[in-house]
Amino acid sequence: MIVRQFISWVRTAPAGERAEATRALARAWLRSDLSVDDQAAAEGALLMQLDDPSPLVRQAMAEVFARSASAPAAIVQALAVDQPSVALSVLEHSSLLIDADLVDIVATGSSETQCAIARRASIPASICAAIAEVGCASAALELIENPGAELAPLSWDRIVERHGHLAAIRESMLALDDLPAAIRLALVAKLSDTLAQFVVARNWLSADRAGRAVNEAKDRSTVNIAARSRGEDMRGLIGHLRATGQLTAGLILRALLSGNIDLFDQALVELSGLPLSRVTALVHDRGGASLAALLTRAGLPESTFPAFRAALEASGEIGFVGTVGGATRLRRRMVERVLTLCETAPTEVSEPLLILLRRFATESAREEARVFCDELVAEAPAEPVYQEVPAFELHLDAGHSEPQFDEAELCEPEPREPEPCAPELCEPEPYGPAPHAAWHREPLSIWSSDPGEPERREPTFSEPARYEVSRGEPRLGDLLAAA
Repeated sequence: MIVRQFISWVRTAPAGERAEATRALARAWLRSDLSVDDQAAAEGALLMQLDDPSPLVRQAMAEVFARSASAPAAIVQALAVDQPSVALSVLEHSSLLIDADLVDIVATGSSETQCAIARRASIPASICAAIAEVGCASAALELIENPGAELAPLSWDRIVERHGHLAAIRESMLALDDLPAAIRLALVAKLSDTLAQFVVARNWLSADRAGRAVNEAKDRSTVNIAARSRGEDMRGLIGHLRATGQLTAGLILRALLSGNIDLFDQALVELSGLPLSRVTALVHDRGGASLAALLTRAGLPESTFPAFRAALEASGEIGFVGTVGGATRLRRRMVERVLTLCETAPTEVSEPLLILLRRFATESAREEARVFCDELVAEAPAEPVYQEVPAFELHLDAGHSEPQFDEAELCEPEPREPEPCAPELCEPEPYGPAPHAAWHREPLSIWSSDPGEPERREPTFSEPARYEVSRGEPRLGDLLAAA
């Protein structure tokens, strides 16, 4: 009976009233103890309201059914493909939508619907892959910042490839602690390429010089990222370097001179195809033939063999330390040692290798100077703090050789009676002015001709009064001045 009255009433009611009535009917369907017949009739009325011309009616149903797991599935699916103002709450919160429906909505929906799906509490890998493949940048950013998203390495790669040039995407990804090392390095490469294109477009650097700076920055970043990578993360980084053509002899030599033995060993494992234990044994073998055979199997240029051999000998003699500053200073010693051995080698060393080693020497010297300056600034003494000194009273103690100051309040001096002078000091002075007395000046003014005008006289100067200093306790100002 109630549903029949509702259907008859909504045909002529205003849009706002229809929306409120539909909201009430949807809540009654969820929370009221309706009979089976009444529940079926109410569901039919709600299905009819999906064809209402006003989006307010459908939005009211979406707000009620979005977070309910017992809502009518047909109504939820119809609301999910409605216009964005209606579908957003359902796409973000409803648990009745299956992964296939969400993937299809990502592929055909707008950026607003993609962002709503990316904000869901739990997002499986298939939906993440769809957003990474065809989603907009805003949806990718929502996906990165969502802790419930199950992003696979392939999805990370696609996001970096499609949106890595955007600063917001890079910052959000680099802020993640569990970001794979290969993805972090790919972001560094994107940033380096973006900066290189910018400086070349501004004519600040030539294309060749900008490309050289980018390559050096990538190599330094690779060594720094590899220093924090272990296990599977390190192997994924090495695979990424080889796939992108960045696993070069210069990078491997830089890793060895930087003290990153793990990167050096894993690179040789990747290039030679030998197990890690075998590579480690060949690297630390004192014979020169085994190292040359390993480097040849890895495909490294024969001209770099002397540098690798000298670096391994220097690392065995000098060793490595764990601190960053010590590693920086030690790397400079290793680079200079390897450069000296290569320059004084009995056999001729290739010129490109010497150029590379000289560049390493300059870079290590500058980095050591930078670390030294940072440590010097950190150890600088703090500026003295000056405070107001209160009034003090001076006391001389027998046990101290210097005056001791005790804090005391300022007070007015006690009045004292003047002491009577001796008779010999009270005799009258002889007639005439005292030698030190000031002379009286004669008035310079004249009498006024007008009898009503008062007489005007100049001021008279006389001897200043003499005061006798009291012989009581010293004054506080005198004591402070003497101190």
